[in-house]
Amino acid sequence: MRNYLTSIVVATALAAVFATPANAQVVLGGQTWTNTGTTLSLDAVVPGGNQPLNIQCVICGDHQPQQDSTFGYTDFHNSGNLSDAIFFSTNVIGGGNPGVDTVGIGYDGSFLRAFLAAGGDPSLQFSIGIDVNDTGTPQTLEAFALLNLTQHTVLAQYSLLQPGGALIPSQNNGTGFPDYTLSGFNINLGTDIQAGDQLIFYARISGANDGPDSFFLVPQQVPAPIAGAGIPGLIAACGGLVAFARRRKKQQEQGVA
Repeated sequence: MRNYLTSIVVATALAAVFATPANAQVVLGGQTWTNTGTTLSLDAVVPGGNQPLNIQCVICGDHQPQQDSTFGYTDFHNSGNLSDAIFFSTNVIGGGNPGVDTVGIGYDGSFLRAFLAAGGDPSLQFSIGIDVNDTGTPQTLEAFALLNLTQHTVLAQYSLLQPGGALIPSQNNGTGFPDYTLSGFNINLGTDIQAGDQLIFYARISGANDGPDSFFLVPQQVPAPIAGAGIPGLIAACGGLVAFARRRKKQQEQGVA
């Protein structure tokens, strides 16, 4: 297991060393996309939470009964007989299947931004949790990407333009419980994402040998304010000083009496 996890770190480091040309192009789903984005980081870290409780699936190997009713996703119905999974997300409520290596329906960028903000992620930076299920033989994450469907650009990618990918042996068995984290996503408005742009996810796994593998959107939670810090703490402190001054004045008046 340690060798497998080490290979992930090495693969990620190599991807950073051999940087992708800024304007490299790639064909996905029969369409050409121009790379303008950043390279994602893959870590053997189980993200907080799990899909059955609190995070939404974007590309899933099975039906997601706990999915938010407003959040569409791809359900490619993998029962263990699919060796190579190549799918785009599709914004179909209740789950839809656009077909292997077929572009689905995009998410409006404003929808994703509002969803992240409502979930406590005003930075609009998030991760993707990867749920892996295998028979003991590791599968390979060949590539993952966030694409701008309107501009036909690659916003963020892992191993999309460099062959090889990384072995991802299951370490948190159970459908809906992510094993790995892909981090580095940012969907703030800018030259690469403009108001009204449609966004879509892409995933490719080879050597699939067990039940459904899935990809979940994990908001970057903002820590709650520390007690006593900031403006609320200052107000509370001032209130305490006023109360203390009143008690002292009352004691002095009683002493005089």
